[in-house]
Amino acid sequence: MKITAADLPGLTTKRSRVGAQRSPSVRRRRLAAELHRLRKESGLTRDQVAEHAGCSPVTVTRIESAASAATVALVAMMLDLYEVTDERREALLQLARDARKRGWWYKVSEAIPEWVQSYVGLEEEAATFQEYQSEFVPGLLQTSGYARAVMRSAPVLPPEGELERRLSIRMKRQERVLERANPPEMWFILNESVVRRPVGDAETMRDQLQRLIHLSETNHVTIQIMPFAAGVHPAMDGGFTILSFPKPSDPDTVYVEYWQGSVYLEDPSEIDAYVLLFNHLRARALGPDQTRSLIAQAIREA
Repeated sequence: MKITAADLPGLTTKRSRVGAQRSPSVRRRRLAAELHRLRKESGLTRDQVAEHAGCSPVTVTRIESAASAATVALVAMMLDLYEVTDERREALLQLARDARKRGWWYKVSEAIPEWVQSYVGLEEEAATFQEYQSEFVPGLLQTSGYARAVMRSAPVLPPEGELERRLSIRMKRQERVLERANPPEMWFILNESVVRRPVGDAETMRDQLQRLIHLSETNHVTIQIMPFAAGVHPAMDGGFTILSFPKPSDPDTVYVEYWQGSVYLEDPSEIDAYVLLFNHLRARALGPDQTRSLIAQAIREA
């Protein structure tokens, strides 16, 4: 989708510029998509761009895939080649500057795996979350006690100080997403095993379940349970998250996490497939009121 100057930092409102400082990850993805589109429209290969800019073709590939943040000077040389001028040029250069800023998590980045850091940046700017989880409460909804118990279940435990730092980061992520001025619309579908499986001691589990009920009663969080009675369903192979962003120029992303890593899906056909999958789950899961009743029952039995 074509990006106009109105979509880019530097030519937008003060509030948008604050957002750019908050999370560089979305800005990097936006810049990558625009540079890729400009190169294609110019009919140039990555080798030709690399020769003009004095870098390797691999560097161009990494910039266009948002794997690396381009320097402002390198973006300027690319824009010269693509004959981009005036306000649109300045908007893209500002976008390159914003994309290189460090997120709040940089100071503690050694405590966050690299594959998680990108997601932290995306979740801060998402306008909507649609998430399915089959085994545990999503991180943004976890109490500190529940999160600590999940972290301590790892085959190799980190040092106690490291675990507490990771826990602090998770709580900070919750604060920045759930407690911001305009929180995102969040829709969670949880397998019944999420609320039935004991995590930590009985008090920890009760606190977590009560938090789910509390959050489900807010205006921006919807929670549904996929009951065991529903039988087989199409998401039995694992959880996923669909993130959507305020600007049309920022494509939706599906985030799928696995042991020690994650993948991001951005192809429109893949996004459509996961949206269809989520809609199927939403139709088969218990409604919000029935969900609260089931969670309340699980609290009594915890």
